[in-house]
Amino acid sequence: MRWEELDQQPCSLSRALSVIGDRWTLLILRDCFLGIRRFDAFERRLGVTRHVLADRLKKLVEAQVLVRVAYQQKPLREEYRLTDKGKDLHPVMLALVHWGDRHMADQRGAPVLHRHKACGQLMRPVTVCSECGEAVGVRDVVVEAGPGWSEAGVLP
Repeated sequence: MRWEELDQQPCSLSRALSVIGDRWTLLILRDCFLGIRRFDAFERRLGVTRHVLADRLKKLVEAQVLVRVAYQQKPLREEYRLTDKGKDLHPVMLALVHWGDRHMADQRGAPVLHRHKACGQLMRPVTVCSECGEAVGVRDVVVEAGPGWSEAGVLP
């Protein structure tokens, strides 16, 4: 499987990785969820080259994860905002942060905490069944071929 062909694979994870599968893209998305919107702010926070940043932002816009919105007309200045498609990545980002907190934090603990606005409590992401609401772990799921699966797929 070639990296450039991930979006053509009969695998939803491969297709997702074709959009968000590199470190700079994930860090850009992290900053988007923290409220960063402008090119210069991304550049300052990430320390990434302008060329790489422009490339990743362009790809996220082309994939409709971000949209460019004018915030000034003369001269034209634009910022990047999450689309609904981009906002749907929030649980993914929370899960990655939780994994990092659990397995990569030093003795001081998590560098960032997440507080649920509705109840005021510190929270961690939990995967639950959309049908019954029960928590779902790795041994609680059976993978089956779906309507988009083909013999070229990755199921065993």
